[in-house]
Amino acid sequence: MSRIKEEDDRIDNKVYEHRVLRHLSQAQLAEAVGVSKQTILVMEKGNYSPSLMLAFRLADYFGIEITDLFTYRKGEK
Repeated sequence: MSRIKEEDDRIDNKVYEHRVLRHLSQAQLAEAVGVSKQTILVMEKGNYSPSLMLAFRLADYFGIEITDLFTYRKGEK
């Protein structure tokens, strides 16, 4: 039996899609949820997984469930 390595797990997000649908800039969204524009940028590119607190803040801001914004992918590269 092979074990799945944690580094093979990932979290996909739909932050970009929801931001664009609401005609927000990265800076506007960042200010609304209390992070830097750079944080939004790297999150949208898939290079950063937010803290649980930030994930909930984003979902709350967009008025959606956290699972509609973030998807956990176990053992996928």
